[in-house]
Amino acid sequence: MSSGPRPPPYAEKRSANANGATTDRATPRARMPAPDGSARGNNSFNSGDPRADRDARRPGHAQGQPQTSAYASTSASASASHKRSASGNPRPASRTVDERRIEKVQVTTREMLTTRTRSPERRSATASDKSRATDVPRQRPPDTRPRESRAEAPPQAPWEPEATLLPHTSAPLASRISIPPLASSAPQTLQPRPLHELSLEAQEAVLLEDLLFVFMGFEGQYIRFAKGYNPYDERDRLSGPTWRILPGLDPSLQDLTQSMLRMATHYSALKMFVDVQSRDEFGSVNHALCASIRKLLQDYLVMIAQLETQFLANDSFTLHVLNIHILPTSHIMSQIYALAHDLLKRNALLDDETDESSDSADDFDHILEQLREGGDLVPGNMTGKKICKGGVVLGLITKRLASMSGDPAARTLLTSLLRDASRPYMAMLNEWLHHGGINDPHSEFLIKEQRSIRRERLEQDYTDEYWERRYTIRDQDVPPQLEGVKDKVLLAGKYLNVVRECGGVDVSLQVKDVPSSFDDNRFMDNVNNAYAHANESLMQLLLTTHALPARLRSLKHYFFLDPSDYFSYFLELGTSELRKPVKSVNTGKLQSLLDLVLRQPGSVVSLDPFKEDVKVEMNEITLTKSLQRVVNITGIEQGEILQPLANQPVDSDKNASGFTSLQLDYVVPFPVSLVISRKTVWRYQALFRYLLSLRHLESQLSTTWQTHTRGFVWAHRSSSRRLEIWKRRVWTLRARMLVFVQQLLYFCTAEVIEPNWQSLMGRLREREGTQQDGTTAAADPPVGHAAAAGKTTAAGGKLTRTVDELMQDHVNFLDTCLKECMLTNSKLLRIHSKLMQTCTIFATYTNWLSRELEKADPDLSGTNKPPNMTDDQWRQFQAVRSQKPAAPDGSNKDEKGKDSESARIAELFDVIRKWETNFSRHLQILLDALNHYAATETVVLLSLCARLSTANQGTEYAGLRNDEDVSTA
Repeated sequence: MSSGPRPPPYAEKRSANANGATTDRATPRARMPAPDGSARGNNSFNSGDPRADRDARRPGHAQGQPQTSAYASTSASASASHKRSASGNPRPASRTVDERRIEKVQVTTREMLTTRTRSPERRSATASDKSRATDVPRQRPPDTRPRESRAEAPPQAPWEPEATLLPHTSAPLASRISIPPLASSAPQTLQPRPLHELSLEAQEAVLLEDLLFVFMGFEGQYIRFAKGYNPYDERDRLSGPTWRILPGLDPSLQDLTQSMLRMATHYSALKMFVDVQSRDEFGSVNHALCASIRKLLQDYLVMIAQLETQFLANDSFTLHVLNIHILPTSHIMSQIYALAHDLLKRNALLDDETDESSDSADDFDHILEQLREGGDLVPGNMTGKKICKGGVVLGLITKRLASMSGDPAARTLLTSLLRDASRPYMAMLNEWLHHGGINDPHSEFLIKEQRSIRRERLEQDYTDEYWERRYTIRDQDVPPQLEGVKDKVLLAGKYLNVVRECGGVDVSLQVKDVPSSFDDNRFMDNVNNAYAHANESLMQLLLTTHALPARLRSLKHYFFLDPSDYFSYFLELGTSELRKPVKSVNTGKLQSLLDLVLRQPGSVVSLDPFKEDVKVEMNEITLTKSLQRVVNITGIEQGEILQPLANQPVDSDKNASGFTSLQLDYVVPFPVSLVISRKTVWRYQALFRYLLSLRHLESQLSTTWQTHTRGFVWAHRSSSRRLEIWKRRVWTLRARMLVFVQQLLYFCTAEVIEPNWQSLMGRLREREGTQQDGTTAAADPPVGHAAAAGKTTAAGGKLTRTVDELMQDHVNFLDTCLKECMLTNSKLLRIHSKLMQTCTIFATYTNWLSRELEKADPDLSGTNKPPNMTDDQWRQFQAVRSQKPAAPDGSNKDEKGKDSESARIAELFDVIRKWETNFSRHLQILLDALNHYAATETVVLLSLCARLSTANQGTEYAGLRNDEDVSTA
């Protein structure tokens, strides 16, 4: 960090004084204080009177010269003597206690040798002077001091500050030595001589020596901490001390000294910053940054040692020379200090009171988020604050690097800091990209993992938590270098994590030959290659190993009834059970019947290898209520989990039967359960129940048609013309309902599900260029060969689609089918429900209509054979009538007591008119709604609108009135 050539290190240097005496100088490493300066303060204040130590090093004092002549001789020979000797520095050299004792022994031995040639009186005087100069301050008990000293000075308690060890912190390299006492708290006897009493050369000398200590964070004789600075307050130490110079300094030295003190402030602040930011809770990126700064601070101390060498050996070493030497280093220290200041402000360690009074709700939410993630609250000033770590730290360095790009020295420095700080982050990134694992003990990586969401919950997960929320991006902690590829980073790790859980990734292999910093030219290639490899690995695992196309085709056969030969047989076998109320249905019996049907030889699904995964269930909630509950959801707060249907109050239909509650379930293994998840299975179940309801209603109306065709009551041509008109209206209404159901069923299967299915299969086979065999996507192989088809598809070439796109295509296919089948619109659902209910009631009450028709027909209600009936027909009718239970008395009368024929026929016309009105009105409302949504949402509904309009022709709601029917009604 210093500029210019540095002098070679040295072990020890002695300076010769005017009388040939030598004084020991400590090595630069010995002068280097402890990290918090306590060692130096303890030695300086524990050694007694500093002026006595200083005079002991002077040439004249060794021979017993008086102290008062020191500064006079210094000012008289300032140009000829060494600056260190002339400085009058009250601080001793930074030696150990043993070194001082050795120095005293040498001086004592010299005095003993010289007193042998002198008279006893001279020797006594010399010893007395020496005792007053050096030994008096070290005598602890008053009784052991010489009588001369006790008589000259009043008794005073010794000032002996001691260094202690501070408690351990989570930063292993932080300083543990206590803070030395302030120089202003020292006794008056230890205070230096005022500056105004010194000459200009002496002032410069003492300032040079003080600056060497101040540059290392210690107070000097004349340069001390400002009165507002508290070294025991963490915020003050992080901000850096402010310095003051004792009064009396010459103005020519004042400004230059003040400008150099800024570097001392920066060093002290950075030393404290390294101790604080190295704590465990600040993360590995901060630890790496502090390690890099600690290296720079070590170079800084080496520069101070080299400056001390210049100070001791070079007589021309002045304040101006010192300033020139430290200018480059001062600039570098200011850049590091500015970066550290930004980090501390982000960590709320240097905030003002106005900044601390932030929104308590935000702090509360952050605390809850930390506790929810299994984290711990940060002690001290960080409680309730978000720690600046990980990608945020790298972002600050990157932002500052961009703003200081015009400064070569700052650019080089910040580039080095960014490279060092990003190494642990890049290690986590490479582990995620190449192994799918997260090694993030401090929660600073851009990918967040929720370990509580496990893949075992996929069987009950209706919100895809495992895939959507197990791995998420911390949007606020993404480094700028990864902002453009964060989605690729997320998907690459997610894909590899799935493959790793299936045993497809060897996690024991070490990641080699990968970039370790963001400025590596291979950085983007590393991300892109890892993403492509992870996607290809998972895609091959799904398509080849687990035969995803065969799985999807199996779902189509079971849930979309394509083909439905096996299912028609199943409904025929289970009719007796499915007619029961839903709570009385034996699900185990239905499951056995389904297994029997699926294994029936000659059935299309008998070759399906996944038929064991199909299960029979009963859902007491009607399809319309279940869909209404979903489509009426207005929104979910971020992080809120959609409550599954099992946890919501059950609003079951009292009239629900096995037919209306039957649904299938499908169980798939991991990782196919990521594509065929519970939320996709729920979509399949909704479509299946809808198609089943249409099939069942079609079957009921077909049974009604058979009754109307084969039934003797309906087939007999009555002598009453009004009854014949009524029967034609019933037949017409039945035909219109059957047209409505059949057209709706055809539209859902042939015009919605099948085209979208072919589109999904086509996208699944997509490659670069053409398809694998050049055939169209519409050619679907049989179920038994689907697995082989999936293998050849996966192996034919490089797939361009990603797994997430495949999953999204699957969900989009189901959502499109639900939407175009009118199952996602609440208004269409209500109208459709009323129409289906009207048709169901009509089909259900067919037998009731037959009985009422028999009662109203004068040909059939009497005991005599009607003239228009043959003898065989009459005998057949009598046989059928005899099998029916006898009607109770008065059964031939209506509710109002009228038993006339016209009244009963009028009642039948009234019933059929209500059914016609109800069906026609709701069908016309449906047609109007379809026209509206075909123009605003999906044009596919126009085809259905055209098909259903034929079922409403000739009614008053279609604009065409049947005057004959209206008049007769």
